[in-house]
Amino acid sequence: MNALPGRFAARTVRVKAPGKVNVSLEVGPLRPDGYHSVASVYLAVSLYEEVAATSTEAPGITISLSRASTVDLDAADIPLDGNNLAYKAAAIMADVSERPTGVHLEITKRVPVAGGMGGGSADAAATLLACDALWNSGLSREELAHLAAELGADVPFSLLGGTAVGLGVGDELSPALAKAQTHWVLVTADYGLPTPEVYRTLDRIRDAGGIQAAEPTGVDPKILTALRGGDAEALGRVLVNDLQRASIELAPALRDTLGIGESHGAIAGIVSGSGPTVALLADDPVAAEGLAADLRHYGLTSLAVHGPVPGARIISDTHL
Repeated sequence: MNALPGRFAARTVRVKAPGKVNVSLEVGPLRPDGYHSVASVYLAVSLYEEVAATSTEAPGITISLSRASTVDLDAADIPLDGNNLAYKAAAIMADVSERPTGVHLEITKRVPVAGGMGGGSADAAATLLACDALWNSGLSREELAHLAAELGADVPFSLLGGTAVGLGVGDELSPALAKAQTHWVLVTADYGLPTPEVYRTLDRIRDAGGIQAAEPTGVDPKILTALRGGDAEALGRVLVNDLQRASIELAPALRDTLGIGESHGAIAGIVSGSGPTVALLADDPVAAEGLAADLRHYGLTSLAVHGPVPGARIISDTHL
């Protein structure tokens, strides 16, 4: 049914964007600007955030969280104002669009909050794509990626998806030709680990041990070779995360989770990014489902996923 002349016609664009696992993460020393250089391999996995962007007659940006979310919204500390990355993404799109309207963002959260999987970054990537479509901005993926980089190091990757090497502070992305599937079990926690605190803990551990970290310049080519071939055994031998020790110091239960996973058939396990999500590598989809089921017997929240998957994409566009 067409809207009457002069009446506001609302429209909703729904976009999903993937979370990620850091298959490798090497961290350099603390820089004078307060950041750390990294060399990382990002893998987009089949656990998605969704953002429904609806045009509103009233100006401004509003946010709500969908009750279809699978994270505990009551326990999660998620800002619904200008501190939310999705809000910032909509504000940037409004600035570069010729005819923006007001917009309401309804976010369905499935990626753990403060879990080291880039859930907030996925929300921002989804919002950029949704608002671009909603306001007919006509930006290319490359142009959206430039805007994404202003929001944080993980946002461009969620827009891109697949597999990529990240250098600099993680924002210098190079797509990697690794399309073979690998299978993982994600073990999520009912708490978060703030990324800045994990990095501070890493610096303290290094200082206390007199460890001089080198500036990372690239990733181990064996990781990319294993990913290209979907060789889980080879990949399991080269998983690395320099933040893992710091994450475990802040949350010692992570060590137990890794041990339980490996004792129940995981090829290898790693803390994803700054944690506390643990990623356990499995042989194939059947092994991943079986491992996830075993871990639930220990009261662990676990989910079988695979990667790589595509980046942010529109799943519906509806005129109301």
